[in-house]
Amino acid sequence: MAVVEPPLLSPAQRKLIGFALGFAAFVSIFALTGLTVVMLGRFAAEFSGVIWPIAAAGILALILQPVVAVFERRLKLRRLAAVILLYGLFVLAVAGVLFAFAPAVISQIIDFIAYLPTLWQNILVWGENHFPEWIAFARRHLDNPAVNGAVATLTKQAQDLVAQLAPSLKQAGAGLFGVFGFVASVAIIPVYLFFFLLSGNDDPVRRLREHLTFLKPEHRDDVLFLIREFIGIIVAFFRGQLLIGFIMGVLLAVGFSIAGLKFGLALGLIVGLLNIVPYLGSILGLSVVLPLALLQPDGGVRLLGICLGVFIAVQAIEGWLLTPRIMGRQTGLHPVAIIFAVFFWGQAFGGVLGMLLAVPLTAFFVTAWRLVRRKYFSHS
Repeated sequence: MAVVEPPLLSPAQRKLIGFALGFAAFVSIFALTGLTVVMLGRFAAEFSGVIWPIAAAGILALILQPVVAVFERRLKLRRLAAVILLYGLFVLAVAGVLFAFAPAVISQIIDFIAYLPTLWQNILVWGENHFPEWIAFARRHLDNPAVNGAVATLTKQAQDLVAQLAPSLKQAGAGLFGVFGFVASVAIIPVYLFFFLLSGNDDPVRRLREHLTFLKPEHRDDVLFLIREFIGIIVAFFRGQLLIGFIMGVLLAVGFSIAGLKFGLALGLIVGLLNIVPYLGSILGLSVVLPLALLQPDGGVRLLGICLGVFIAVQAIEGWLLTPRIMGRQTGLHPVAIIFAVFFWGQAFGGVLGMLLAVPLTAFFVTAWRLVRRKYFSHS
């Protein structure tokens, strides 16, 4: 009669080892993902001057491909003629906008920059008049070396944050070469865009399948699905955000100008366009518009309330009308997740490039996780 040997490991031990292996695999995947993000961030920060023009041209090409296709189909044009027609219409539209609004907007921007020292002085005077005890308290404690050091540290961190939010401005201030490089990067975008549109590839994923033959069919299908989803998110997000930002800028500019806010036309347009990065325009706009409305010569609490009401009304229009109709639920992200994503990817990619791509990247990872969960972790 054969003797049955007891199993090497008890059920509890096997369960513990299985949990340990699963946990180790999870930690390894998490660490590999983090390392990949860090390396991509360093790569993007190092070569941002080369990456962002071609990335901008690629995104614009994906957005404008349907327009070129309509010109080809409706007007019976060749691809080259359709692209040239699109460029011609764009130049005419830009020229019309520049002739109509550029002088006033540029003049207000220059006047606002010149007015900033006066605005800061007005803020200090207003603080001394309304909160003298707090000003005296702050000045008394700023003489303390520990407090002075902490304030210096916070100031340095704020400067670093500004440098991350606007790396192009930082580079532009580095000298003539930085200005020339930035202008050259902007000027090359139409060239990239022209050749992207001329390629006529309405589905950039279509030809990718033949280059992924080393993958199993099911894995190849998953990769192509994720790439197609990512491109769809990119196109929907930027097409929607550009249109929403433009509409918000026009509404804010009209509202501020009617209210009597100094530089209202320029500030409204800038704040609206900055909302291409979710919530960035609103945060920066409130921090500039409200003090200006309160402290400008003919301003006060009444003008501050009107400008705040304009902000709230435009935000309500954006949240209840524009975003649902233009964007729909393309990203499906909670507002808190969007804010976190903006700061996370802005830090990871070293500035504006990461902040612009924050929502599409986060939505892509959410889509990838849903695919992996449905395919590998579903028990149905």
